[in-house]
Amino acid sequence: MKKINIIYWIFTGLLLALMLSSVIGTFADPAGSKTMVTDHLHYPIYFGELLAVAKALGIIALLIPGYPTIKEWAYAGFAFDLIFACCSFIAVGDPVKGWAPFIIFFAIFIVSYIYFHKKLKAKALGTA
Repeated sequence: MKKINIIYWIFTGLLLALMLSSVIGTFADPAGSKTMVTDHLHYPIYFGELLAVAKALGIIALLIPGYPTIKEWAYAGFAFDLIFACCSFIAVGDPVKGWAPFIIFFAIFIVSYIYFHKKLKAKALGTA
């Protein structure tokens, strides 16, 4: 169980850091965020801020102990965010170097999610 917890928290910490950096970037540099969201990706201005708030709530959901169903929803939201962001960069014609980092982001997400379920299963079996 200790190995499962260590791997879970390493990859979940990386995932949360990724999402938190996006949230901070949105609110710390609103002009840069606006340029990326509206001018480059062609989304409405409010879209980036809405995503940032949703990511912040997802971060909180993964950090609070218990509530596995809410954590599932947070993981689903992060999956949609990563998939749609990657597709958005591809759709506007960004080169591979613009969207290739998403492969690493997906890998971090997948490991965190798999070990979340391993942790739940170990707890259910009483090996926690």
